[in-house]
Amino acid sequence: MPVNWYEGVVREIREEAPDVRRFWLELPETLAFEAGQFVTMDLPLGDKRLQRWRSYSIANAPSNSKMLEFCIVRNPNGPATKYLFESVTPGSILRFKGPDGAFVLPRVIEKDLVFICTGTGIAPFRSMLQYIEQNNIPHRNLHLIFGTRHESGILYRRELEELQERLPGFSYDVALSRQADWTSYKGYVHQIYLEKYKETRPDVEFYLCGWANMIDEALQNLIGELRYERSQVRFELYG
Repeated sequence: MPVNWYEGVVREIREEAPDVRRFWLELPETLAFEAGQFVTMDLPLGDKRLQRWRSYSIANAPSNSKMLEFCIVRNPNGPATKYLFESVTPGSILRFKGPDGAFVLPRVIEKDLVFICTGTGIAPFRSMLQYIEQNNIPHRNLHLIFGTRHESGILYRRELEELQERLPGFSYDVALSRQADWTSYKGYVHQIYLEKYKETRPDVEFYLCGWANMIDEALQNLIGELRYERSQVRFELYG
């Protein structure tokens, strides 16, 4: 099948946390996508596809807006984020294809959903939560578990704290791995779901998004240790 390529204009860039920026890309027309999907950008980094193509999850919900938001962390050894952070400014044109990906919400939400993520792996979950709220999607409990190193790295913090007050059934926990004076969970995300979902249940689904080592450990914990069914766990590798 032919691949459709699009171009968008960068309208705003905002620092969300140290080495993390939010990019808003305006399109000439609305792009149809599902919450949780990603696009693949074609960046001017060389002649070969592997040099040029980088995939980023869309961080906002599908709507009638022509704007896409991306939440991107700078990789100190990565030419793609070096280009995005040092060369891209408001007014720059970015070319991309998509949307792609099957890391999306079920058509009917019949189980509790547990979203487990680290860093900018939060992007697809923000899209999903916005979509559920904006469209009054029937749902059960929604639990977002977010992990990062320091308090300064908590992405979308105020927004999610407010959403917890507004969206029925939504709860939000944060684990910080390198901040001794943090008053909530210290360490990694694994302790939270191991504590809260230690009694294996058929009415819960886990969505994982983050670095490979986090995904690997979570799969071992959920399927190997807690004995959840493989069909109850979905994941999207980040980076």
